[in-house]
Amino acid sequence: MSFADSLYQLIVQTSTNLPSDIRRLIADAESRETPNTNASLALATIALNIDMACETERPICQDTGMPTFIVKTPVGFDQIELEEQIKQAVAKATKAGKLRPNSVDSLTGKNSGDNLGPGTPVVHFHQHRKNEVEIKLVLKGGGCENKNIQYSLPQELPGLGRADRDLDGVRKCLMHAVYQAQGQGCSAGYLGVCVGGDRTSGYEHAKMQLFRNADDVNPVAELADLEKYVVENANKLGIGTMGFGGKVTLLGCKVGVINRLPASFFVSVAYECWAFRRLGVVLDPGSGEITRWLYREQDEIKKLAVGQGFQLTGREVVLEAPITEEKIRSVKVGDVVVVNGVINTGRDNVHHHLMEHDAPIDLKGSVLYHCGPVMMKNADGSWKCGAAGPTTSAREEPFQADVIGKFGIRAVIGKGGMGAKTLAGLNEHGAVYLNAIGGAAQFYSECVKSVDGVHWLEEFGIPEAMWQLRVNGFATICTMDSHGNSLHKEVDSASLKELQTFAQPVF
Repeated sequence: MSFADSLYQLIVQTSTNLPSDIRRLIADAESRETPNTNASLALATIALNIDMACETERPICQDTGMPTFIVKTPVGFDQIELEEQIKQAVAKATKAGKLRPNSVDSLTGKNSGDNLGPGTPVVHFHQHRKNEVEIKLVLKGGGCENKNIQYSLPQELPGLGRADRDLDGVRKCLMHAVYQAQGQGCSAGYLGVCVGGDRTSGYEHAKMQLFRNADDVNPVAELADLEKYVVENANKLGIGTMGFGGKVTLLGCKVGVINRLPASFFVSVAYECWAFRRLGVVLDPGSGEITRWLYREQDEIKKLAVGQGFQLTGREVVLEAPITEEKIRSVKVGDVVVVNGVINTGRDNVHHHLMEHDAPIDLKGSVLYHCGPVMMKNADGSWKCGAAGPTTSAREEPFQADVIGKFGIRAVIGKGGMGAKTLAGLNEHGAVYLNAIGGAAQFYSECVKSVDGVHWLEEFGIPEAMWQLRVNGFATICTMDSHGNSLHKEVDSASLKELQTFAQPVF
């Protein structure tokens, strides 16, 4: 096995197989959640999705993120050559459908198609005095990346008051970081934290905390206490998995400290989702062969699912386009809704484009899915869906109500919920928001029976194109209905009230 082969295996396994410590956290979360709730249903689906991804070697989540490599090499090792091989392995994994093409030109919006371009992938090189090459990889998706947050203390925080330049101020920041994420970062989440540094080094060191083993104990006693406190009390906020409400909101918290300027006191938070994809390998510096894996243990939990995930009872609401207004008005928040037939994907570019242009197909009575799938082209020119979980819906808030009204869309599927403008639009036009389980890309790709068409592929690239997917048994939960009701609004309000109970000093 060469360096290229080993690097490819690292990427494949990171994308498709969660590490041992995160598997234990997911299993523990399942055991702690209240049975027969939306949160427990979400966790059961997550567990099944993890198993499916591992068994098929397909991406756990369709958003395979920004590949970030942390590399340690012996003194004198050719790092330039190794970086070239990393890029080749990334391109190969993208072509094979193990990574979604995620590298986009920031000015033109053009997708490179192979995850290569200025700044991608991210590679951090270090030297060490060992005769081995250590490479760690994290695939952190855009949904959780968007929930990263940086505080400059002192600062006033909603529900918590002033956070000062001390450990208690840091505590308040971390509690607020969990609150502000709600379900948009695919909770249950995980925090990597840096206290200190500057704007840049703080975020980088926060991400480095994500490479710590979930089971480790911080060698700094007060930081160990802080990590324990945050996990225990963030789970009292009631945000829950996917923001559905529940007992499990945060899986872990790791805090590091670096020096800062006297004028600055930054607390940087790298928010990670439940699909915490990070693995590592140690390679022979001569042959490139893998000598051992990192974050994998002999006693890891091989199977996480108990049952079949999203359990259907026969009492679900079934929708199939074209959907009438009368039918959609009968759907209420909390209903389990199964979608059959054709759904059309639409992310940021599609929404922006539809504001000024006609749709390529008739969308009246249709279902619009916030999804950037992993797609692979077959030899005959047809397309196969490799992963198809939802993307974060909040990005479409400026457009969604207008798009619904303009085209007569009856149902929007996404994750994390939407805001007041969309809620008003649902009420005015007669439509609903359906929350799919974030990250469950294999669970939902199994529902895709065919790819019936694609529009704007050349202009927008695979993740942003409008795909026509024919689905069967696509299970969701209605979290915003056409009568002004929003589960997301309720959970946000209740969790803010709970957050206020943590305003008094602790440390």
